[in-house]
Amino acid sequence: MKYTKRKMRFLLLTIVFTLAFLSIFTIYKPTDYMSEADYYKALAPRVLYWGSTGQDVKNVQWQLVKWGYLVGEVDGVYGPETYRAVRRFQEKNGLRVDGVVGPETAAALGITLSETTTSAGLNRQSDEYLLARCIHGEARGEPYVGKVAVGAVVLNRVKSPEFPNTIAGVIYQPLAFTAVADGQINLTPNKDSINAARDALNGWDPTYGALYYWNPQTATSKWIWTRTVTLKIGKHWFGV
Repeated sequence: MKYTKRKMRFLLLTIVFTLAFLSIFTIYKPTDYMSEADYYKALAPRVLYWGSTGQDVKNVQWQLVKWGYLVGEVDGVYGPETYRAVRRFQEKNGLRVDGVVGPETAAALGITLSETTTSAGLNRQSDEYLLARCIHGEARGEPYVGKVAVGAVVLNRVKSPEFPNTIAGVIYQPLAFTAVADGQINLTPNKDSINAARDALNGWDPTYGALYYWNPQTATSKWIWTRTVTLKIGKHWFGV
């Protein structure tokens, strides 16, 4: 009987210590206490593009001026001259030529962006969040399949030799998306937009390869009407 009690006591202590150990070292996901949008926003690395402003932009401009890629005022405004200078720098240094200063281009410039993440393996998450922002800005009033379709068009452009080969490059290509021009790209995406971005990245393409979309009620470009319409989803027409 004494042996049985001792054994039971040892077993009980083992269970208690095991539970205590697990409670100390259990890792909780950030999504347990923040919204999914805020979680992905926290993961997204700092990216500078046409329209960005601030000290990070000045740091980029100083380097470009110093190395002769940019001639002009260092004003902290990422405008057309800075965009073209960044593209020249990227081309000269074997980088992706998209006119966007992300972690790779910043490192080549010898600067550290103020909000760059130090975690590894976040390319998928940061692309997903940026794509969700684009979807939210461009199609938040559309049905869910229409949201995925907009994300798919962005990804189809990345794959096409006619467009930049990164998601950031496609989205921030000058005059490509209304949401970038009017600032709606900076709105916080909702859960539907994040899920739509995820579905598009996972391979769902409701457009079957479309490279363009437009709202026929609001489109002002005469050129867009030269595209071949392949399908219609919600208020958007899609084409090639």
